[in-house]
Amino acid sequence: MSIRWPQRTVRPPGEGPPDLVLRRGRVHVATGEAPVTALAVRGGAVVAVGADERVMGLAGPATQVVDLGGRTVVPGLIDSHLHVVRGGLTWTQEQFWFEVDSLEDALGMIRSQVAATPPGTWIRVVGGWQRGQFRERRDPTREELTALAPEHPVYVQLLYEEAVLNDAGLAAAGIDRHAPDPERGSFERDPDSGEPTGTVRGVGAFMHCLGKGPAMSHEDQVASTDAMLRHLAGYGLTGLIDAGGLGMTPESYLPIFDLWRRGPLPAKVRLYVCAASRGGERDEVAAWVRHTRPGFGDTWLQHIGVGEVAHFGCHDLEGLTDFAVADAAKDELELILLDVARAGFPLHMHAVLDDTTSAVLDVWERVDAQVPVRDLRWSLAHAEPISDANLDRVARLGAGIAVQNRLVYRATDSARVWGEEAVRGGPPLRKILDRGIPLGAGTDSTRVASPNPWVSLWWLVTGRTYDDGPDRVAEQCLTREQALHAYTRGSAWFSVEEHDRGALQPGMAADLAVLDDDYFSVADDDIRRLGSELTLVEGRVSHASGDFTGLAD
Repeated sequence: MSIRWPQRTVRPPGEGPPDLVLRRGRVHVATGEAPVTALAVRGGAVVAVGADERVMGLAGPATQVVDLGGRTVVPGLIDSHLHVVRGGLTWTQEQFWFEVDSLEDALGMIRSQVAATPPGTWIRVVGGWQRGQFRERRDPTREELTALAPEHPVYVQLLYEEAVLNDAGLAAAGIDRHAPDPERGSFERDPDSGEPTGTVRGVGAFMHCLGKGPAMSHEDQVASTDAMLRHLAGYGLTGLIDAGGLGMTPESYLPIFDLWRRGPLPAKVRLYVCAASRGGERDEVAAWVRHTRPGFGDTWLQHIGVGEVAHFGCHDLEGLTDFAVADAAKDELELILLDVARAGFPLHMHAVLDDTTSAVLDVWERVDAQVPVRDLRWSLAHAEPISDANLDRVARLGAGIAVQNRLVYRATDSARVWGEEAVRGGPPLRKILDRGIPLGAGTDSTRVASPNPWVSLWWLVTGRTYDDGPDRVAEQCLTREQALHAYTRGSAWFSVEEHDRGALQPGMAADLAVLDDDYFSVADDDIRRLGSELTLVEGRVSHASGDFTGLAD
């Protein structure tokens, strides 16, 4: 069995002068190749790389020439696992503390929104930050949020751990001493008075609170999604692989499909789709398999396959609570995945705990015995504490692993559950590469991490965290070249595009980022502060700032 779409190949070179030449730069063409100073683009593809004089010799009267002023150019970054579709639906309704390094500044953002919006307006921070990134090393309190915003409901969520509301937020969410705990969630209460403390926990409680905010119209969701994609382009992201995830129904995709129909997106989006309801997994996945096809779409938006929630009985959330995959869940997962394999679909499954990974691989091997999956681009997401034995099983199946920098925010909690040794060795990046397992990099944003790829690249290289948890051992960290490869051509493997993007060789897509500093020479801690001054997707400008502000497509 093989994927029902053709392997990508390099694009034909075509004829005529280039549309665009970038010169006087430091262009990193691909892993293992020496940098060059110039690059030429025609028809959305790279047509030449090399020395300034040679590449400029190809230019014609209509060729646009951009002087890079010595800046570093890298292939456009591709996040192999994030939740851009879900995040885009509410992006413009939220505050983001991704890059804030003090609680004082974070609270200042709330103060500014209070001044700019009428009483009763919700102010929401929905994950993507960790108390360890603040100088104060603590969360905001209910009392602080109430003092700042006595008439604005405020909701501040820490990853998927807990959220705190101010007094107005509790009232607007209908949480009082009589409110019952929601399914799969809880409202913390004072043990003496029974009054809510303002802290809520669990997916059910989060959904209850977030559901009380204002509904967005379809047009607002389209605009919100566009705003998110443009923000991500400022990091140098040119590719976004959406993992599907909790609560993603077919209707969730309507805004991004509408945005796609209106013109080129600011980044290439690839979609995994999955089950949305417990108990309905087999029917829902079967419907996706029946009504979609791998590769449906175009250069800008495209389906890949089935995403991280194939069966809720095999989904261990953050891997921080006791979890066991029941035999009945494995049996049903096998039936689901047999349909997926017979249809030639790629698969990307969530598994954090090694026991969960073992159970998932048991099912994959049972499926593989009936329908070979080696050529189907099946992959695991997360798998930070994966064992050597399970790595060997992944390699035998020809599967990949997409890793995300979740441990930047959760190393301490994870060590408490998995053991310190598992966190120090996880994810075992060098062991993955040594076995020839395809490795993609990403963030799992927006709830459990910032979408900033440079924080993830910093973590891949250094193994350091924000929460003073155990650092990854040096022998399981990557070189800067290896980390960049995982974030470019490595991630392109998951959407069967490693022959078309992820490098800047002639014939490949002109997806690139001109950085504001040199990734290869800045101090380790400065990696996470990098950004893009100019981002091109298919040779089109999706972001321009600094000296490149106003650069035309």
